[in-house]
Amino acid sequence: MDDLATWKDLSRANRGITLQLAGFIASLRERAIPDRTRTILAKAVVDAIGCGLYGLTTEWGRILHAFAAEQGGRPEAGLWASGQRVSVAHSVLASATAIHSFDFDDHSRAKIHPGAIVVPLALALGEKVGADGELVLRAIAAGYETMNRVSQAANPGRARMRGWHLTGTCGTFAAAATASVLLRLDAETTASALGLAGTQSAGLWAFTSDGSMSKRMHPGKAAQDGVNAALLAQRGFIGPRHILEAEDGGFLFAMSDSPRPDRITAGLGTVWHSDFTCFKPYACCGSNHACVDAVLEMIRAHRLAVGDVERVVAGIPRVVQTQTGFPYQADSVLNAQMSLQYNIAVAMLDGQAYLEQFTPERIVEPKVVALARRVEIEVHEDVDRAYPEVYGGRVTLVLKDGTTVSRHVEYSRGMPENPMDEQEVERKFMSLASAAVGAGQAGRILHEAVRVFAAPSMAPLNRLLAGCSVPGLAETGEASR
Repeated sequence: MDDLATWKDLSRANRGITLQLAGFIASLRERAIPDRTRTILAKAVVDAIGCGLYGLTTEWGRILHAFAAEQGGRPEAGLWASGQRVSVAHSVLASATAIHSFDFDDHSRAKIHPGAIVVPLALALGEKVGADGELVLRAIAAGYETMNRVSQAANPGRARMRGWHLTGTCGTFAAAATASVLLRLDAETTASALGLAGTQSAGLWAFTSDGSMSKRMHPGKAAQDGVNAALLAQRGFIGPRHILEAEDGGFLFAMSDSPRPDRITAGLGTVWHSDFTCFKPYACCGSNHACVDAVLEMIRAHRLAVGDVERVVAGIPRVVQTQTGFPYQADSVLNAQMSLQYNIAVAMLDGQAYLEQFTPERIVEPKVVALARRVEIEVHEDVDRAYPEVYGGRVTLVLKDGTTVSRHVEYSRGMPENPMDEQEVERKFMSLASAAVGAGQAGRILHEAVRVFAAPSMAPLNRLLAGCSVPGLAETGEASR
């Protein structure tokens, strides 16, 4: 439906959806959040903080951290691992970037990473406005719900094929929604905030062309721009209150050749998209996890060695072929994390796809590079038809003795149909956070993080996050000045 006349008909039929979404967001200050949603969002807070602390050990996480420290601003919120207070906008630029810095943060079938944007913003702005845990819960729920609905309405598979990185493009809306709840904006002002967020929307997929750092920054910029949008709306700066559905310049038609504006309001208030959040057991693109699960299951079940395997064939959806099926070049950690060839190969060799599998040294080792380049990628029609409702994958191993074994995984570990429980998420947190700040500091942060929605204030958790120490981080900041 890549024609303006058809879009105008859709636009008129759905006029007012931005305002309806804004009304829902504004109502969340008083609305009860279902227990299931609360439980999943509590896991999301723990997961995001763990990913963010580890992200501060990466080069790109350190650069953005040093930049935020240098920019400073009014002392409104802690800058993680610095002992410094900066503006909320600069705090979230650094922490949201850090959370997404190793591609280990939560995601959803809408092809977005909401936790990287929503969680650090809720903690930082929540402290500034004196919010308790219940209001922060509502703000996080608003952010997750908004981001999922906007991406689904844009039709994420089609938007992705246009080159958009939906975490960036839809993330500004999530940030504005989260901030609007914390700032207690009414529906009309919230709609302005969404409009100002949408007009700042950005995020392109070109990073895989050369393994650049821009992907890591998209959540940080989305969080920064979204909170600024809400703060401007609070001051009376009016944004376009039909940003999603406007005939000329509306977000949904700009993003996709097949927008689905009805997804903004379908089941609004009864269907909670955060209930379908996916948590990652592997440090790579979530679209690849089904194939990683499949190959690991076969290796273990059949007690195979890599030397037993003649051919490896991965069957995936067409969108995923474009996104992660490119020939592996061993040119950056980012492209190793995105590359399905590398993800399968390193899992076969190491029995895992965790932190150690994505170091600059590991991704260029001749044995894993050679195996990665032997992995054959093809579009599997059954898998393609089910996508994106099912993030599946099929792997076939042809053995040297002539035997063929295959495994089709529909729901990889961490998907809502095959979930990681609270204990698994907490173990992941301790692994990531301990690698960054040591087990003692990690344990103290976890103690506060698991209780955040019952807390009277965000200040204790934020003090721990700002006061913790990541070796080498201060030196990186000094070197940048």
